[in-house]
Amino acid sequence: MIDIKLIRLITGEEIVAEVVDWKNGILTVKNGLVVIPHQDQVGFAPWATVIDPEFPEIALDMKHVIYSVAVAPQVVKQYEKIFGNNIITPDKQLIL
Repeated sequence: MIDIKLIRLITGEEIVAEVVDWKNGILTVKNGLVVIPHQDQVGFAPWATVIDPEFPEIALDMKHVIYSVAVAPQVVKQYEKIFGNNIITPDKQLIL
């Protein structure tokens, strides 16, 4: 199972990304999306758009991270749709 977090940086950016590793004061992520607030909703756009796809991991020094928290289940589902990380199963329905 992948570990998807909302990460707020000291620049004010909020990103949703897959945490690859977290040790020695370095948070390593990949497949980052920047959160874009819009009225009563949020949207997502690619973050770090020009990195080499052969090396998708980004190391963040923790002194540049304000917080890292779990995201809502619907955000995880949307993230998985965007990146195709898991098989998406339909919502449970009753058979009548």
